[in-house]
Amino acid sequence: MKTQVHVVGAGGIGVVLAWSLARAGWDVTLVERRSDKIASGQADGLVVVGQAPVKLPFVGFADWQPPADAVILLCTKTYDNRAFLARLKTTRRLVPVQNGFDTILDSCNFAGEGIASFVSECERERPVARITRPGSLHIGARRPATAEERGELASLAEAFKQAGLFKVELVGDVRPFKAAKLMYSAAISPLAAAAGVDNAELMTDTLAKRLFFGLLLENYAVLRHAGLALAKIGPFHPDTVARVLRTPGLPELMSIFFRPSLRGTYCSMASDIGRGETEIDAYNGHVVRLAGNFPCPINRAAVRLITRITREGRAPRRSHLDDMAADLGSERSLA
Repeated sequence: MKTQVHVVGAGGIGVVLAWSLARAGWDVTLVERRSDKIASGQADGLVVVGQAPVKLPFVGFADWQPPADAVILLCTKTYDNRAFLARLKTTRRLVPVQNGFDTILDSCNFAGEGIASFVSECERERPVARITRPGSLHIGARRPATAEERGELASLAEAFKQAGLFKVELVGDVRPFKAAKLMYSAAISPLAAAAGVDNAELMTDTLAKRLFFGLLLENYAVLRHAGLALAKIGPFHPDTVARVLRTPGLPELMSIFFRPSLRGTYCSMASDIGRGETEIDAYNGHVVRLAGNFPCPINRAAVRLITRITREGRAPRRSHLDDMAADLGSERSLA
């Protein structure tokens, strides 16, 4: 009997994960809000660029009735979690694959999560995804898990491995990987989204680079202050990244090393700027809450900037970074 799974959210991650599970023989249903994306998927299938399309059922979120016995992969933005959770009768087999921290979701008693370090971008009107930067999916428990729960997470990991689109690591505790991803996401997302640039530009533009490196170091300091364990995502452990950033001359070398792999990739927040809600509270807002009285001026400035842009419906532009620097008051804050 095929394992039944519902993937909620036909964005870059949701499409790739649903495609992978369907290719591995799972019984996959994709749940999506946008009617044009649903119609496209029903007509042409689920597409990962460079791979054969797969046909699977699409269900509109308004009509979705989640089965109590299905695995549910949550691949939406965190600001949609409240509406999503209102539909569920149980979170027993819920596996979120979100990089942000949402207090409502975090209070639920599901066993495992996935953290994607690869970058996948999806067309707005069609379920057509392209992996623009390779990476891994770390999947594992977020609390002490039963043997049955560990077995389900292992089955998911094995199915993703079979598809071969990205590296998969089954880990005993996913929380250090999620914390490490936050260190990077809360540095990249507000800056690249506000400026309207690709991720590589953060290592080219002088002010963007200074803000980016400043946020990385500040995020690292806050996470360590909060006593959170950090794991290696990508080529370097966060401890190594922090040492590099504190060593004169090495940050410039690091930016040269990373720039080519980031060119043409965009953060998930980019598509939200000027259109409504963003995940700023799930990224930098969470860092600020973790910090408490510990200093985090750059994160606080990032939250103020994105909140103002969102409230006023402004489009992305490079000058937003100048506004953020002016809000910080002095370059000493970026040292």
